[in-house]
Amino acid sequence: MALHTDLPIHKTGCALLELAFKVQAQMPRASKRHLGEKILGHCMQILDLMAMANMSKGAHRAEYITHLLTHVRAAEVLLRIGMNSRQISTNLWAQCVELLESIGKQGGGWLKSSQRTAPAA
Repeated sequence: MALHTDLPIHKTGCALLELAFKVQAQMPRASKRHLGEKILGHCMQILDLMAMANMSKGAHRAEYITHLLTHVRAAEVLLRIGMNSRQISTNLWAQCVELLESIGKQGGGWLKSSQRTAPAA
């Protein structure tokens, strides 16, 4: 079994977390605490769920990946709100969304793969 740190999805997730720190640093003080921390929290959860999914099999793996995809969608929404309210630059938002889309696609493929290999209930 490959280490979760060797997976392309994990490397993309690490790049996303680095950008999330930049997003929070760029925000005005009033937004850092609320919006910035929520974005960082979702990005950290995404990485944690990647590790948990890699250590699991079958239905448990699918469950972790489903939760991962939920956090991807939540991070996308929060980043959109931040960009629309001019708390996040358009360039930084675009970079984050590109990484989130990549994670979503990779996670979706991983989910399909885990559901095919899962035993029937």
